[in-house]
Amino acid sequence: MRFSAPLVPGRLVRRYKRFLADCRLDGGEEVTAHVANSGSMLGLATPGARVFLSRSNDPKRKLAWSWELVEVDGALVGINTGLPNRIVAEAIADGRIPALAGYDRLRREVAYGVRSRVDLLLEGEGRPACYVEVKSVTLSRRAGLAEFPDAVTMRGAKHLGELAAMVGAGARAVLVYLVQRGDCAAFEIAADIDPVYAAAARAAVLAGVETLVAHADVTTGGIEIRTVF
Repeated sequence: MRFSAPLVPGRLVRRYKRFLADCRLDGGEEVTAHVANSGSMLGLATPGARVFLSRSNDPKRKLAWSWELVEVDGALVGINTGLPNRIVAEAIADGRIPALAGYDRLRREVAYGVRSRVDLLLEGEGRPACYVEVKSVTLSRRAGLAEFPDAVTMRGAKHLGELAAMVGAGARAVLVYLVQRGDCAAFEIAADIDPVYAAAARAAVLAGVETLVAHADVTTGGIEIRTVF
């Protein structure tokens, strides 16, 4: 996934109301950017942190600026949770996720479960439909280790139960944890942050839900999946 235009560097002044961030651009201008991330962004929203923003020319947007990346200890982290579905979908189409190869069709945001939408639905002749849920991973509290979630996520636990139900109905279900930072080689569920989610994840695996961890290279030019295991 490539950014459509060069990102603009600056410094974070503050993040507030979850979806807003005041940033000071390198040229001195202070702007308010949209934060497409409902998580806690633990360790990523320190005032003064180096940030990179995109700018939209759409006159219908309330805020022209969006916060895309933050630099932490020399590593870039992708914080825009609106991008992971696109990143994974492009990787599937390019054949860079072998476990999800061989399907004829890919659809996004398909209704399923109880008032839910699956991120990606893969379909192919002669094989069960594959329900793919994508989670953005940005938390790292220990060098080299990425963790999910960074806050309690009742919605995430609900999705795990619904994926397990799809397996029970004869479909295939896969949860992709997309690590949007290049300084982590390992991944774990942050059970201390959300023990309910951790329990739901264990139950989902026992029910047949597959899990993949995709590590991405994050640069100011774009975010591309590097390895999957």
